Amino acid sequence: MKQIVVIGAGSWGLALTLQAARTGAPVHLRARNPASRLPNGAMPRLPAHPLPAQVTVSNDMPENAGPENTGMVLVAVPTQYLRSTLTQLETTAPVVLCCKGIEPHSLRFPLDILHDIRPDLTGAVLSGPNFAHEIAAGLPAASVIASKEPALARTLADRLGTLTFRLYDSTDTAGVQLGGAAKNVIAIAAGATIGAGLGENARAALVTRGLTEIGRLAAATGGLPATIAGLAGMGDLLLTCTGEASRNFRTGAALGSGLTLNETLATLGGVAEGVPTAGALAELAHRKNVSVPVIDSVASLVAGELTVKDAIARLLARPAGTEA
Repeated sequence: MKQIVVIGAGSWGLALTLQAARTGAPVHLRARNPASRLPNGAMPRLPAHPLPAQVTVSNDMPENAGPENTGMVLVAVPTQYLRSTLTQLETTAPVVLCCKGIEPHSLRFPLDILHDIRPDLTGAVLSGPNFAHEIAAGLPAASVIASKEPALARTLADRLGTLTFRLYDSTDTAGVQLGGAAKNVIAIAAGATIGAGLGENARAALVTRGLTEIGRLAAATGGLPATIAGLAGMGDLLLTCTGEASRNFRTGAALGSGLTLNETLATLGGVAEGVPTAGALAELAHRKNVSVPVIDSVASLVAGELTVKDAIARLLARPAGTEA
């Protein structure tokens, strides 16, 4: 059985490392600080989950990371660090990008960045409604692996999937990546409604309108409606907008309660991808001539241009009309 390599020892990278080990394959985790391993064999981001014996940990790639020995390389770093990570990537095996976002200055999605840096590599993207701590615990979950190459997407899904981690394959890389990026932005808005005490009705309305915006933007970038209605779209949106474990939701809730963005991020314990993604998505929508009032409001909120109260007032002041 070919090895699986995971790059990134954050909570998501560690969860994927544990999932990869469940397939029975040997696993190599490339961590920035491998010496931080705890006495119980776990890493700091998931201290309750020791890594099994079949997992090796170092700050380098394994000696032979070619496709003859390596089934896939899972890259689990935040989108803002993806370009620098891929620049240092030494492999010719298939690469699965496990981040959700869009690069702010270039408006490039993860697979675009991979093509910019390593056009020689075959790539895929993993996205879906997955909290890291639940994947680490082996609780039932489902997700999507998307690639322009159908056979590759299915092969990668078969290699990483297990009975408790059901993986579907897709060729709609545009829709899967857009859904994964945009749901983090909508989750900030959902959190803000709860943090501001506006209630569940407001959250449900906002999430539903946010899904409409995601669908419009996906269509403008080549995504399919079925993808936005599926795991990488609505599924991920529902989880992120309702689960307290979502860093993006918690960011919005803190902003809604009156904290500043700096105060919020200082205590977050990880990266909220929706913060850098909001402005980039708003700009992308502007270039595509797509109306995204919720995304625009979040972009203004995290940029410090609007307060939560002002953002809510702006959304409520929009004229009502036919639902579309």
